[in-house]
Amino acid sequence: MKTTLKKVILTLAATSAFSAGATDAPPEGITVMSLGESNTMVRITDPTQKYLILPVEERVPDARIDVLVNGEIAHTFHVKLACNEIDYTVPFDLTPYTSKGNVVLNIVNPIDRSYSRDAQDFICWEEMKLSDSFDTSNTEKYRPLFHHTPLYGWMNDPNGMFYKDGTWHLYYQYNPYGSKWQNMSWGHSTSRDLVNWDHEPVAIRPNGLGSIFSGSAVIDSGNTGGFGVDAVVAFYTSAAASQVQSMAVSKDGGMTFTNYAGNPVIPNTHEARDPKVFWHEGTQRWIMMLAAALNHEMEIHSSPDLVNWTYESSFGRGYGGQDGVWECPDLIKLPVKGSKKEKWVLICNINPGGPFGGSAAQYFVGDFDGHKFTCDNAVNDTRWMDYGKDHYATVTWHNAPDNRTVALGWMSNWQYANEVPTMQYRSANTLPRDLSLFRAPDGDLYLSVVPSPEVNAMRGSRESHSAFTLADSVSYSLPVANDGVCEIDLGYNLKDAKGLTIILSNAKGEKVTMKYDPRKHTFLMDRQESGLTKFSRHFPTTTVAPTLSRSSKGTLRLFIDRCSIEAFDGDGNFAMTNLVFPKEPYTTLTLVSEDGKTRIDNLDIFQLDPALALNK
Repeated sequence: MKTTLKKVILTLAATSAFSAGATDAPPEGITVMSLGESNTMVRITDPTQKYLILPVEERVPDARIDVLVNGEIAHTFHVKLACNEIDYTVPFDLTPYTSKGNVVLNIVNPIDRSYSRDAQDFICWEEMKLSDSFDTSNTEKYRPLFHHTPLYGWMNDPNGMFYKDGTWHLYYQYNPYGSKWQNMSWGHSTSRDLVNWDHEPVAIRPNGLGSIFSGSAVIDSGNTGGFGVDAVVAFYTSAAASQVQSMAVSKDGGMTFTNYAGNPVIPNTHEARDPKVFWHEGTQRWIMMLAAALNHEMEIHSSPDLVNWTYESSFGRGYGGQDGVWECPDLIKLPVKGSKKEKWVLICNINPGGPFGGSAAQYFVGDFDGHKFTCDNAVNDTRWMDYGKDHYATVTWHNAPDNRTVALGWMSNWQYANEVPTMQYRSANTLPRDLSLFRAPDGDLYLSVVPSPEVNAMRGSRESHSAFTLADSVSYSLPVANDGVCEIDLGYNLKDAKGLTIILSNAKGEKVTMKYDPRKHTFLMDRQESGLTKFSRHFPTTTVAPTLSRSSKGTLRLFIDRCSIEAFDGDGNFAMTNLVFPKEPYTTLTLVSEDGKTRIDNLDIFQLDPALALNK
């Protein structure tokens, strides 16, 4: 999915938004008042400018900023105000406050002598600026071309996703004041094609109940809540001293929300979060899945009206991965391929405890009667939606068209999400994926994950190679357009070989090595030499997936973006998502047949361009 870097109202007039040099001139329209070694006030003396441009230095602690309007606190947020040097800048929108009166920012900087002198000497006071605009032009070499990213700032879990009137709505955990986790709000993007995204204003901001953590949204077509036919009702966790569940209502199709006056709707007595709500036809009630994070359980609540909730049951104690915390649940009914049957799947994101460390998404197959989920898996049977390191917080869209179940994940890992080598923004979403179930040779049902068909609309020119027999190795050049982003479709038959190795490499010797092992029935991806890896000891990794097939034949789809590789079995038997940060794009594809001959049934290399999807 391409992030269309739509500038909306943001283009910085007089200075670059993501670089700044020191100046001795005092900021125009701003009065800076030092009150001591850690406290500073900034008075806005020019109320006609839209943004206060804040310089950020990532290595320093967060400063707390209380926005005072006529002496009353109107808003509080945190930002890493630059002390010694400026990494980038972020905009703070003043218009909701300057329109109401006199605005003063009361700023408290934690003083740590290991990085700083007194707050009055910080570089940020010289470099703060007022502006009517803010430049959002991409400055990052690793910003993906066809995956959704925030325009600027930090992003993690996808939230509140729904489809309505031809538009896919994606909300997400968002920090608009820096590219590390903080100030959790719901950012918002929309798409007509699941590939190109427009950036919308922040949908839900922190309030008196706390930060806005993850959740979901539904379209109340039956007006069960009394908010109006087709009202969009969002549920999220309010996180402060406690975690409680809150609600907000939109009457304009999800563009703006009003918090429900009776929040919280579920005042939990224990740590619980990430409400996922859906309508259950059998009981004619709304169901809320809620992660009891530390108990390793998913709670089930029901309601006739979205407001009054009844606890029904819990599932999970002792099942599957039990490390870390359980988060971001989803409960979906899926068709079983090749039959008329359907089964329920409970998605449970877990951190840490993934198969290769850190974050991951596990799932359970079973039945749901509107009150209780019953699992078909053995208690100690752990199954993963994706066998890479960078697939987490995965949930599905409400009301997807054509009875599809479409999922989206956060493409990162909590082990290093704050350290990846970008600053203008951090984190992307995975490709959208359509879900179903299939029966494997062992007789059990497993999750089938395939790229959503909308991504095919990005395909441009194709280099095709007809069937041939591979005795040793062969190499091909990859597209150079758009920094080498491409899709590789490979059909293979390993009947007479002990393995097939697939290598993506560049002139610097950086490479990603993938391998099919027909004896172990596995597919692996090794990114230990993929490029930049030393920013975290947890990053250099080899990940391995079961192919869940006994056939020697198969197909593989590889999607290569500027900072990621997503591998999909052609039949949906496995998916593997891994970030990579090559210093130069990968330019060569090499296929190596090991100890015998491999039949290559087809090899197609597509250039990918999200702009092509706009015309289809």
